[in-house]
Amino acid sequence: MSFHKLSDETIFVDDSVFGFFGRSESEESFSNSRMIENEEDEDEDVDESKCFWEAQFQLLHATLTKSSSMESTIRRATKTALSATICVCQIPISGGCKDCLLKHVCDYLKNAGFNTAICKSKWRSSPDIPSGEHKYIDVMDTSSCKKGEVRVVIELNLRQEFQMGRASKEYNELIKRLPEIFVGKAERLKNLIKIICSSAKKCMKENKMHMGPWRKQTYMHAKWFGTYERTILVPAVFSLAVSAFSDQRSKLPKSSMLTFDLLHNFPSLHCTAVQVL
Repeated sequence: MSFHKLSDETIFVDDSVFGFFGRSESEESFSNSRMIENEEDEDEDVDESKCFWEAQFQLLHATLTKSSSMESTIRRATKTALSATICVCQIPISGGCKDCLLKHVCDYLKNAGFNTAICKSKWRSSPDIPSGEHKYIDVMDTSSCKKGEVRVVIELNLRQEFQMGRASKEYNELIKRLPEIFVGKAERLKNLIKIICSSAKKCMKENKMHMGPWRKQTYMHAKWFGTYERTILVPAVFSLAVSAFSDQRSKLPKSSMLTFDLLHNFPSLHCTAVQVL
């Protein structure tokens, strides 16, 4: 009886052992298959990401290298204006505050003959983006009869508008290629916004981070192409002329217009007092 019992136990153990090894090989095969699939997916993701960023760099380069003669002229004038800036506010900062820079550049371009103004855009909050406002400069050019009026946008701090914390090296490298001072047609800026915002979305997705609404294309678009007010500054030369004329007028002797005209036209005229009874 003991022999058969031992035999039964032995058979039972052997079946269990073989059954265990059979399941182990199946699980190992499945695990290896999944690992291979995961590696292939990762390789595909890496290749897709590489292709995406290469395309973004090419699009950005193509957008920035295109420039009309009119844009180049305004760009040179803007750089000249910024080469000697003066901050006249009560609390000056290194390099000048934004309001003083905007006024200085706008005044310089106005004196150079450009139809330029300081623009202030405002937009209300919506389910997609929060409210906000932004200041920049634009130039309305009418030199081309075929194209009609062309709007050129001047942003003195474009790179900073798109910088993000904890961004990927690809995104940071893309931002470094942006000009700090942007001078270009409205359509060119729209293309840049589209490129950078799609890159920001890709960056957030790869880092598994939530993209803030202030990074979205709709929000960035509102900064330069939302509802805005255009304030045209009086040129400094004209202001000085008006001020000098006002000073000269203030030094003239005060008299009635009737007396001034009579004495001016008839210098030999004498007035005699008549007593009225």
